[in-house]
Amino acid sequence: MASAPRSMPDTSPAGTSPAEPLRSTPDRGTPDRGLAGAGAPAVLPAPGVEVRALGAVQRRVGHPPVVRVARGMSLFGEHAAGWLALGAAGALLDRASRRDWLVATAGVALAHGASIGVKRVVRRPRPDDPGVQVLVGTPSRLSFPSAHATSTTAAAVLFGALLRRPLVAALVPPMALSRLVLGVHYPSDVVAGSLLGAAVAAAVRRVPTRRTPR
Repeated sequence: MASAPRSMPDTSPAGTSPAEPLRSTPDRGTPDRGLAGAGAPAVLPAPGVEVRALGAVQRRVGHPPVVRVARGMSLFGEHAAGWLALGAAGALLDRASRRDWLVATAGVALAHGASIGVKRVVRRPRPDDPGVQVLVGTPSRLSFPSAHATSTTAAAVLFGALLRRPLVAALVPPMALSRLVLGVHYPSDVVAGSLLGAAVAAAVRRVPTRRTPR
């Protein structure tokens, strides 16, 4: 009588490296089916050129130290929390411009909210391709536009105006690149997010403000 085949030993590694893909993140898969019925907006397709560009970015700059920094930036920008905290600190410390800081911070929150609204309309799923590694978890499965790019651009424009510093060039490209390194957005997602953030910031800057007397 033939003996039962023996099971193979588990040879998987005990831990994961900093740059190991997170293939079980909650945002994998197709968009929520509850909003995909009759009358729902069509999902924006991901052109092959964007998938290839995303994979190329990861291969060239997705080294462990870069991934660690990108993950830190992702945490800072989640729900625009880091930018909102900085705006609140500015309002607290700069009494003469407190109203301006509060308006600017509200503008960042508005930009973030606008990006979430567009996501729910477009409903483009996040990258899901064998050539792309997903290196961080995300709160949703929707990709277009990048909320991180949106809120960062709005904060760079609005806070930069208050500080009289050109913050856009210093803040926006690194945040946009970090979303590609982490494999959670296509290039067009971050471009659209940056444009949306700039548009909201431009509208907010038209709001009349008055300086608080010392």
